[in-house]
Amino acid sequence: MTTKDLESDIIIIGAGPSGAVAAALLRKNGYQVTILEKQHFPRFSIGESLLPQCMEFLEEADMVSAIEEAGFQYKNGAAFHYDGRNSAFDFREKFSPGWGTTFQVQRAHFDHLLAKEAEKQGADIRYGHEITEVDFSGERPWLKVRTDQGQEYEARGKFVLDASGFGRVLPRLLDLETPSEFPVRMSLFTHIEDNIDHPGHDRDKILITVHPKRRDIWFWLIPFSNGRCSLGVVAKPEYIESREGEPLDILREIVAEDPNLSSLLENAKWDTPAREIRGYSCNVKHLAGRNYALLGNAAEFLDPVFSSGVTIAMKSASLAADTLHRQFSGEAVDWQEDYAAPLMVGVDTFRTYVDAWYEGTFQDVVFAENPNESIKQMISSILAGYAWDSSNPYVSESRRRLGTLAELCRA
Repeated sequence: MTTKDLESDIIIIGAGPSGAVAAALLRKNGYQVTILEKQHFPRFSIGESLLPQCMEFLEEADMVSAIEEAGFQYKNGAAFHYDGRNSAFDFREKFSPGWGTTFQVQRAHFDHLLAKEAEKQGADIRYGHEITEVDFSGERPWLKVRTDQGQEYEARGKFVLDASGFGRVLPRLLDLETPSEFPVRMSLFTHIEDNIDHPGHDRDKILITVHPKRRDIWFWLIPFSNGRCSLGVVAKPEYIESREGEPLDILREIVAEDPNLSSLLENAKWDTPAREIRGYSCNVKHLAGRNYALLGNAAEFLDPVFSSGVTIAMKSASLAADTLHRQFSGEAVDWQEDYAAPLMVGVDTFRTYVDAWYEGTFQDVVFAENPNESIKQMISSILAGYAWDSSNPYVSESRRRLGTLAELCRA
């Protein structure tokens, strides 16, 4: 069974945050934009704690009002706990200019809201449409599409942006995937009715808890505005797989190993089955090629520890939309220099801090007593997502300065 073939200026694969933001930005410049999304929205997705840097891209895409009116949980920072020690970063107290607050969101609602905003701005979104084949050898990219009703058709455009996230459509079909440098890790997570009534708990911050006996294991607790939260643990697969039982029971068992976290959740209702994801870190040979570019998690995903995924996705959407507009306007552009290299500045900054987190050196910085306030503001900027601010010494010389700082903190 076939359906009518598609012609569009720009075809975007995936209607998640990077796809929706890219579509809105491209529509501002008058381009015909079609998004092909395999799933139907709303649909579950992980990565619920946004960073303030995201708000600048949402503002650029004229989506901030819709987000502010949606009733999501306000967020102004990140709190950390390890074996009786507490630390917190207030994103309003940071080195870089820009937004200092954001939201913690249920991604099903958030992603659907962004997609609807992109539609309001003129993007054509087709849900239940899967890309099965691609060909970029001709003048115009060619895609074969199959709907969830069994219909097939061909789609052609001047350019394709892959915003498919963990679906990684073009990396799979074009053999672009390469192994990640990060060790394989696994996560168990769920949503619960948390019933937290401890006066010291700040719902305006994500809580990151380090396992009291294994510093390479950590938990996230992301409060939502409806009294529920996202809760997960990240560890090496063998640590989780050595336990017996259903995923939710295993998650509860590991949470019980941390006295502070189990105390916070003593009245929680564990009413939703747990999900798992493993080997989520990924990489690709290159971020752009002949008439295509990869956005967000379709290109590279580091680790969930600092909630950088959506920020990187939106940054990639902004950079790609600008580069594509300049190309379509007749400028000579170099996708490596104009898109990939600028994007990787922030990705590499986040990578430095992810590496240092699992090595334990950044944990030494986070939990240091009597921190220097100006340095803390520089670190706060990075945790708030401003990983592209080269005026911040902890961005421009991230590895060297962070290593020196960790040594001072341990002294």
